[in-house]
Amino acid sequence: MSGTPKVLRWLKIAWRWLRNALLFAILLVLLAGSNTAPGSLTHQIEALVRPITFDFGTWTLEALGEKLASWGFSFQRFLTSEQQSDLVRDYLAQVGEVQSLDSQILQIYADPGITDPDAASEDLKAALAEAEASLQTLAPLAESILESQLMTVVHQIGLETLGEPFPPSLFQSSKIPNALVVSPRDHIEQLLNISLQPGMPADEEDALENRITEEYNQSALVVPIGGIGTYPTMVMQTTDIAWLTEVIAHEWTHNYLTLRPLGLNYETTPELRTINETTASLSGKELSRLILERYYPEALPQEAAQTEVSPSPENEPEPEAFDFRVEMRITRQEVDRLLAEGKIEAAENYMEARRQVFWEKGYLIRKLNQAYFAFYGAYNDTPGGGAAGEDPVGPAVQAYRDSFDSLADFLKSIAWVNSYAELQSRINE
Repeated sequence: MSGTPKVLRWLKIAWRWLRNALLFAILLVLLAGSNTAPGSLTHQIEALVRPITFDFGTWTLEALGEKLASWGFSFQRFLTSEQQSDLVRDYLAQVGEVQSLDSQILQIYADPGITDPDAASEDLKAALAEAEASLQTLAPLAESILESQLMTVVHQIGLETLGEPFPPSLFQSSKIPNALVVSPRDHIEQLLNISLQPGMPADEEDALENRITEEYNQSALVVPIGGIGTYPTMVMQTTDIAWLTEVIAHEWTHNYLTLRPLGLNYETTPELRTINETTASLSGKELSRLILERYYPEALPQEAAQTEVSPSPENEPEPEAFDFRVEMRITRQEVDRLLAEGKIEAAENYMEARRQVFWEKGYLIRKLNQAYFAFYGAYNDTPGGGAAGEDPVGPAVQAYRDSFDSLADFLKSIAWVNSYAELQSRINE
């Protein structure tokens, strides 16, 4: 009988590797996408941007190779929980150092008073190369630690398959591709979302958007994104642990849903896309808070102080601050009204006027159009709507979450939703 525990342990390891292999195979199929008919709008725009489309296949193979290499060492296993969190803090500080040096070099090259920027930036470039080498050493360890910390809190809330969180968290910090979003001009709907190579200059983005509008009569926008739910997931480098853990958890939730009907039907309807994104946003925020509470308590957001001040002539109420979400909701509602009346140019002129209002209030929106709302309107996890306007789908997901005591039960249930009608039916039960 003494060999039984060993056999069970090896069977468990073999099952874990088999599950991971099956997951990878499924995700590769899902990422492959579907063929489009030649001559269709989708086919024409995809052909237009093909030279600058991001190569997910190569990135995924390289990322998996690096993950396999890091698994072979797994130095973090020899560190205490506190030491692991400190290593992540060191990694974030190193990201900040690289970003600072890079910014200083860019400033030198932009300074018209510097006649020889190559010589002026020589020491900074050497320091940058050294800092990037240190970052490259720290990154795999920090990523493995954060993956483990996320899986720990997922296990903590009871979201398990056969006793373990599944799929396992895998992410890699990377330069994130931009998304080219295309919407019809006469209504707001995401027709296309194509990942483009990162680093496109703003003037080239604008030229591409204008070309699509002029040649295909579609609204287009190149938008920056913080993460992509590939496998491993792709996450932008940052020094903000709260933002980083939220994005990691958000993208992992997409991986979790991908193996279930809600995720499999992501592209089926705009409503299902919004349900997916709103669910991932709610989950990302809750899981992030659990990670911060357990490992990085200093990064928890400070609760707003509740103080009462008696009214007096010397204490007049201050004017209400500009509320981005409220103003964006107002904008979306008016745009929807104008488009419903067939007033496309009036809607576009209104959006540009509103964009200038946001700019004056400190919100640097490069272009506000139908594609902007088609993209950002799907992330509807906060009461008030924002870019979603009066879209009822996000609030329905929020209401469904409120009906569960635990995040795990909510995710297990909504993962099997096949339509917005089914979600409404479940809410009304």
